[in-house]
Amino acid sequence: MGFCFPGTGKHGDNPPRPECAPLWQRRFLALMPRIELTLLIGSYAQAFYLPVGRRVSMTEAVLAWREHPSHLLALPHPSWHNTAWLKRNPWFERELLPVLRQRVASLTEH
Repeated sequence: MGFCFPGTGKHGDNPPRPECAPLWQRRFLALMPRIELTLLIGSYAQAFYLPVGRRVSMTEAVLAWREHPSHLLALPHPSWHNTAWLKRNPWFERELLPVLRQRVASLTEH
């Protein structure tokens, strides 16, 4: 999110530094005006880009994927730590992953 490594903490990487995303995200995206799909991977990206992102959990943000603008897709962070999350949320693989695959395929069919 911040285009900088925040350092390693007790349980993995530290959270993104709070000044980095506001400083760099919009500048970086302005250089790429034709982005058609943005994957919001993890709670920090969801909190930054989704209007409700700061008020809901990562699970709630991903579960509400149909309510987000079509160019934004909220996803859990891909990590072995999320194995239990995937087992508790079978709808993710059944409902959202096929949509993700279809959207990516439609963008790469050129």
